[in-house]
Amino acid sequence: MKSLYTFLVAIICGLPVQAQVMTPELLWQLKRVSPIGLSDDGQTVLFSVTQYNIDENSKASKTYKIPISGGDAVEIKDYASIYRNPAISPNGKYELITREVKIKPVLGSEHHPEMEKSNVYIYDNLNYRHWDKWEDGYFSHLFIKDRENGSEIDINDGEAFDVPQQPFGGAEDYSWSNDGSKVYYVCKKEYGTSYAQSTNTDIYQYDLETKETTNLTEANKGYDTNPVVSGDGLLAYLQMDEPGYEADKNDIMLFSEGEPINLTEHWDGTVNSFIFSEDGKKIYFTAPIGATKQLFELPIPKKGDPEIKQVTEGQFDVNDLVGISGNTLVVTRTDMNHASEIYTVNLKNGEMIQLTRQNNDTYNKITLSKVEKRMIKTTDGKEMLTWVIYPPDFDPSKKYPTLLYCQGGPQSALSQFYSFRWNFQVMAAQGYIVVAPNRRGMPGHGVEWNEQISGDWGGQNMQDYLSAIDDVAKEDYVDKERLGCVGASYGGFSAFYLAGIHEGRFKSFIAHDGVFNLRSMYGTTEEVFFAHKEFGGAYWDEKASKTYDQFNPVDRVDKWDTPILIIQGGKDYRVPIGQGLEAFQAAQLQGIKSRLLYFPEENHWVLSAQNGVIWQREFFKWLQETLN
Repeated sequence: MKSLYTFLVAIICGLPVQAQVMTPELLWQLKRVSPIGLSDDGQTVLFSVTQYNIDENSKASKTYKIPISGGDAVEIKDYASIYRNPAISPNGKYELITREVKIKPVLGSEHHPEMEKSNVYIYDNLNYRHWDKWEDGYFSHLFIKDRENGSEIDINDGEAFDVPQQPFGGAEDYSWSNDGSKVYYVCKKEYGTSYAQSTNTDIYQYDLETKETTNLTEANKGYDTNPVVSGDGLLAYLQMDEPGYEADKNDIMLFSEGEPINLTEHWDGTVNSFIFSEDGKKIYFTAPIGATKQLFELPIPKKGDPEIKQVTEGQFDVNDLVGISGNTLVVTRTDMNHASEIYTVNLKNGEMIQLTRQNNDTYNKITLSKVEKRMIKTTDGKEMLTWVIYPPDFDPSKKYPTLLYCQGGPQSALSQFYSFRWNFQVMAAQGYIVVAPNRRGMPGHGVEWNEQISGDWGGQNMQDYLSAIDDVAKEDYVDKERLGCVGASYGGFSAFYLAGIHEGRFKSFIAHDGVFNLRSMYGTTEEVFFAHKEFGGAYWDEKASKTYDQFNPVDRVDKWDTPILIIQGGKDYRVPIGQGLEAFQAAQLQGIKSRLLYFPEENHWVLSAQNGVIWQREFFKWLQETLN
């Protein structure tokens, strides 16, 4: 009521009205749109909307339908009559379901039944914990259920393997053949220590009639994922061929006459996801390019290299490929000012039409940020694309505190994504200019640019960061006495590392779940293959000495002299808790202004509503203390 009174008084008196901007609380109240699929007749788009309740620290979802041609969204309770669940076989006889199955004894009471009140865990191998869970002997298994008599077949009966893959695998990890006689699924058939060191997932074929399983991709020792069957029965999937490299070039593979063909082998990019055209003659895929994610068209060749054509272009990301109806593809789209919404793409000309507008009421009330693309010369003479995000109602005659944003991954695309934590719209709305460089290691600028960072964590990409902030800081509207550096994961590593080499540029650092000590990181992280590739090996291997001896933030901590906020999740087993605690202790014992923000129940991310709001509040509170 007070804000309304102030607004009316301002209008009556002719005073300027303070525009409303995005806030952490408003961010968490946004509706989150998730596509389900197209109706069987291809004329209706089904989607769910999730909204968080900050006061109750909860969330609730509703399901809607909307015509593919546009119109009003209508809430529905059940869509089974218009949408065939992809888990149901095309002939309607069977259904794929997943269930946790106990395979290995882990608990003390399982080894010593008389000690039923014990809570000890016993391990003989690595992979004793993964992402945010300790291994408890249960594995996710895929079952084929007979819909008539209810009987079930466990495809991986008795095996200590997961289908779908954990922790992020889902329905994209399995699919039916067109006649319902075979199931294709993704599985990494490794266990324990070998599992922790391997990326060797394969595509398997299970034959319902013979009960036989065939490994279709045995020759490839890297990732094989996302099996998809075309309307005329062709099997395609995604493949990375370098063992142990999770960010390798991702190619589209097609089985033709029993042999895999690489359709994107000579294309200088990496594929995110794909879908067949209705006639099966083309594949449409998404991929990062120029700090965005766009849609591409790939004709299926009879011989030679196919000519790949970019379908969409603009300052946005094309994300989920929901379904195709004729020449219309349904997708989701984001940009740095807008959360995910559903769009259609005209596949003939790339025209996009927005279908859902779940957050328009919010956007219409706030002033949006200006997002600008800037090309910056690096120290080795390359051109680096950098996003610069300005505060709403930006005035170039004023001076603004400015943040260097360091992306994680280290090979994650810094595109037009919309995050509910590292949200550039919220940062800019609080009065900060944000500088977000596509430094070395990011996809979308060619394979060479993407791969350069492995084994060079503290090398050229650190110079790329400094080139970006130095270039933007030349502008009169940047307050050079109020520069900050923020980031998470590899971005947190970047903040820790830059804190030892920045030569007075920055007045504040924020590191969330960042790698601080490469040796203890290697000794406690769960996916060891990542460290083998990115660090060059174990810390006792001479070939990896460059990384551990030259690029280790802990060895530069004596150069720290700048306030630093350290954020750590208690259930982060990718970058375990010791990393954050070591860094905080080092800062405190050197008398550096520092703060530890510890989330005992969060993993590498912050997922609950109230924790998320507190994260944002503490983030800006720290910047207010150190940059203003």
